[in-house]
Amino acid sequence: MRGILSMAVRAGTNPGITPNTDGLPGLEQVRRVVGALSTWGLVACVAAVLIGGALMAFGRMGSRTGMSDGGKSTLLMAVAGAAIIGAANALVAFFAAIGAEV
Repeated sequence: MRGILSMAVRAGTNPGITPNTDGLPGLEQVRRVVGALSTWGLVACVAAVLIGGALMAFGRMGSRTGMSDGGKSTLLMAVAGAAIIGAANALVAFFAAIGAEV
C-alpha cells in the first residue's frame, strides 16, 4: 500500500476532492446542532469558573489547601476550555488551510 501511495505522490496526481456544501443533505441542521453544543460548552465553562472560584475562596478561608488547589485547577481548566471552544472554528479553518497546501 505504501508503494502505491508514494507512486501517486511522485506522479503528481491530484484526485480533485475539495470540501463542498451540497454533497449531503442536512448540513444546515448539523451546523445548528454544533452551534448549540458550543453554546452549552461555554455555559458549562462559566459554571466551572464560578465553582472553581468558590472552591478556591472557601479553601483559602478555611485553610484547606487541597480545596483551594482544586478550585484553582478547575478555574484554569474552565478558562482554557472556553478559549478552545471560542477558537474552535478559527483553529479548524487554520489547520484545514495548512492541510490544503501540503
